[in-house]
Amino acid sequence: MVPQYSPSSSSSSLLALLLVLLLALAPSITAVGLLKVRHKFLGRRQAIAELRTHDIHRHSRILAAVDIPIGGSGIPTDAGLYYAEIAIGTPPTNFHVQVDTGSDLLWVNCISCVECPKKSDLGFDLMLYDPKASTTSRLVSCQDKFCLSTYGDIPGCFSNFPCEYKVVYGDGSTTAGLFITDTIEYNQVSSGHQTQLANATVTFGCGAHQSGDLGTRVSLDGILGFGQSNSSMISQLAASGKSGRIFAHCLDTVSGGGIFIIGHVVEPKVKTTPLVPAQPHYNVNMKGIGVGGAFLQLPTYLFDTGDGKGTIIDSGTTMTYLPDEAYQAVMKAIFSNHPNLSFHNIQGFLCFLYSGSVDDEFPDVVFHFENSLLLNVYPHDYLFQNGDDDYCVGWQSGGTMSSDGKDMFLLGDLVLSNKLIVYDLENQVIGWTEYNCSSSIKVQEGKTATTYSVDAHNISSGRRLQLQSSTVLLLLAYLLHWIY
Repeated sequence: MVPQYSPSSSSSSLLALLLVLLLALAPSITAVGLLKVRHKFLGRRQAIAELRTHDIHRHSRILAAVDIPIGGSGIPTDAGLYYAEIAIGTPPTNFHVQVDTGSDLLWVNCISCVECPKKSDLGFDLMLYDPKASTTSRLVSCQDKFCLSTYGDIPGCFSNFPCEYKVVYGDGSTTAGLFITDTIEYNQVSSGHQTQLANATVTFGCGAHQSGDLGTRVSLDGILGFGQSNSSMISQLAASGKSGRIFAHCLDTVSGGGIFIIGHVVEPKVKTTPLVPAQPHYNVNMKGIGVGGAFLQLPTYLFDTGDGKGTIIDSGTTMTYLPDEAYQAVMKAIFSNHPNLSFHNIQGFLCFLYSGSVDDEFPDVVFHFENSLLLNVYPHDYLFQNGDDDYCVGWQSGGTMSSDGKDMFLLGDLVLSNKLIVYDLENQVIGWTEYNCSSSIKVQEGKTATTYSVDAHNISSGRRLQLQSSTVLLLLAYLLHWIY
């Protein structure tokens, strides 16, 4: 479901909280800092039930020219929520935020926050952003261009009154507060593999009130939204000339590591398919599904791309979700040559014992998209091990809901890993190609057409990961960390 953004409620309790927050603010401007991304469940093997819980919340908050290191392997028993470390303010303060391609705002918990989490089980101390402690912070008023472009004219707005925000996610959790402008620090690619410090000015939410899942024991300091709207960080960086509205990721489940960049990828080449217009997520037009070389006979309405429809591409979701009719047909075709398999249920996942090679004995699944773009999914992608000879199916029945209440296709990490996925918002297309994500890619800086090689990275839990950028190219390499 799409997060609902609105100016916050005018209720007296929330207004009081916002006024308390307002009193803590100090004037001024800009900062993006070093960006460190790790796996949410780093250092502990989570129960696979947590995967569905994560995906449910993820679907409720369904990134720009940036390179973010990530933790995790993309395997359901290891993967989950990825988060980054960013530095905001002057002097900079580090915050751990969820990196989210499915929402549009960057927000962090603020100094006057009520009901914000006080501690996390993720191995770091939670922080509260203090606008008064940053010499470059500036309160955004309701007459500010950012506020007007986000909400339009706000009734009752008067000079210097703050621009409020409230986001209600599909799982019922909420965040509300005020918009602040401050600096974010990052490493800019200067030549070859050399970098130098740079910064950008970004407007983000200063959270005064959180509720629901945002306050659990695996809480973070906030969320970094990389959606398509003008309020997202990628759009803000593009508007300021820091980057283009193009980003790509390559997640490596073979040897760990990967790449997440913002900028124009020139090598390898990718074939693209159009994005469905005017959608809040990254939706594309699926045309059919093949299993083991045979095209499945599915109702055409499953692939309708009317208002609010299409197939969602979301690297933040772990599994892949299919409308039930498609799910039943895919499962029947996959297991048609294995009638004697005995299935058991593990926390909602369909699992079975098997001692052979799944790649030798089970069929490939191929998704067909507009412009003849294919997405190949191999048995080792959709079948994951939960123990010795115990395999579970990554397909899930029931996609996300469209505007007319029908299930849609949602493709997550299980089918997107080990592929370079390019999101070109400038041309409104998305594309991919199978690729060795532990190698390097070539990107082109926009103004001078200089080409840079961007390497994949593999990090330990103790290394600092960095958000990099070229003059108009931000490189965001997500580094995966194995958790076995």
